[in-house]
Amino acid sequence: MPVSGDTLLRMIRAAGFEPPEAPRVVGIDDWAWRKGQRYGTIICDLERNRVLDLLPDRNADTVASWLERHPGIEVIARDRAGVYAEGARRGAPDATQVADRWHLLQNLGEALRLAVGRHRKAVSAAGKAMASEMAGNAEAEPEPPVETSSKLDCLRQSRRNQRSEFYAEILQLREAGLSPRQIAPRIGMNVRTVERWLAAGGEPEHRRPPSRSVLMDPFRDYLEKRWEEGQHNGLQLWTEIKHRGFEGSRATVYRWTAARKERSSTTPPNSRWRPPSRRNCAWLLSEDPTSLDEQTKRFLHHLHENAPELSIAGELARRFAAVIRGDDDAGLEQWIADATGSELASLAAGIGRDIEAVRAAITQPWSTSPVEGQINRLKTIKRQMYGRAAYPLLRSRLLAAA
Repeated sequence: MPVSGDTLLRMIRAAGFEPPEAPRVVGIDDWAWRKGQRYGTIICDLERNRVLDLLPDRNADTVASWLERHPGIEVIARDRAGVYAEGARRGAPDATQVADRWHLLQNLGEALRLAVGRHRKAVSAAGKAMASEMAGNAEAEPEPPVETSSKLDCLRQSRRNQRSEFYAEILQLREAGLSPRQIAPRIGMNVRTVERWLAAGGEPEHRRPPSRSVLMDPFRDYLEKRWEEGQHNGLQLWTEIKHRGFEGSRATVYRWTAARKERSSTTPPNSRWRPPSRRNCAWLLSEDPTSLDEQTKRFLHHLHENAPELSIAGELARRFAAVIRGDDDAGLEQWIADATGSELASLAAGIGRDIEAVRAAITQPWSTSPVEGQINRLKTIKRQMYGRAAYPLLRSRLLAAA
C-alpha cells in the first residue's frame, strides 16, 4: 500500500521510545544545536551504552524534571557544568554524582593557560634571556657533506635492468612474428608503450629533470650583483633573470632570496629563539621536568626566576593530574588547601564546591566518554537532516537508531 512521506513522518513522531528497563547509571552531557549559541542535553544509559533521551535545552529544570520521571537512578556521570550538578541534585538527590576526569583535566589546562596569560611579561623576559644565552653560546658548525644514497643507486640500476629485460623479450616476440597488440598482454605492458619502444629502437632511459641548483647556476653571479646593489625583491629578480633566459619558477628565486637573507643576517641562527605560546607554555609547566630537553629546562629556569608563582602552579598542576589519574582521593583535600593561595585558586575553589563528585571521579569507573560517542552519532543524524526538521523528529530518529 503506498504511503506518503508525511504519513511516515507523522508515524515516527507519534512513536514512543521509552527505555525497556529502568536505568541505574546514566551519563549527561550537552550537544550543540548551534555551536557557541544554543545547546541541548543528551542522556545515556552507561551500563547498556544506549541513548535514553534527548532534551531540547541545557537547563537545570529540564534535567531535574526528567530525572524525577525516572526514579531508581543511582549514579549520574556528568561534566562540571553547574546546571547539570543542580539538576541532578534536585531531580535525584540520592544519586551519586560523578564528575568526568577528562573535563577535570581540561579545567586544569585552562586554569594554567590563564595563569600564564597573567604573567606574559615574564614569559617574554624568559624568551629574551634564552635568546641572549644562545647568542653567546652560538658557534658556527660546518655543514655535513652531502652523501649519495647507495640504496637509491641500486634501486635505479635494478629498474634499468628490468627495462632491458622487457625490451629483450619484446624483440624476441617481435622476431617470432607477433604484433605489438599481441605482445603487450604477454609481458603486461600497454600496447602504446610496446610500439614506442620498438619505434625508438630500445628501452627509454628515464631522465631526471634538472635540479633547482642547476637551473640557478648560470644566474647566480647576476643575482649576487643585483643583491649587493640593493635589489632584494624576489619577484623583480625573477623578472630580470627570466628575460635573460631563466626557465625556473618564481618559487625557486624566492627560495634563493630567503636563503640569501639568512646568510646576510647578523644574528646567529641558533640565537633566534621564540618563546612558546600560552598553550604550550602551560603544557610545559604541567610536564614532568625529567622528560624535557635541556633547552626547555633552561627556558623554564628563566621563567621561574621571573615568575616563581608559575613554578608553584606547575608543581600543583602535576600533583592534581596525578590524583585525578589515580584511584586514591587521599591527597585531594590537601591539594585544595595548598592551591587556595596560588595561581590555581579559582580551580581549587571550584573543586571544593564539587568535591564529592570529584572524589567519585577518582574512585569510581564511570565517565561521560560513552556519551561523547553517542553525540558523534547524533551529529551524523543531524547533518543528514540538513536542518529541515525540528527537535521532535531529531529525537525520534536518534532514539530509533539506539
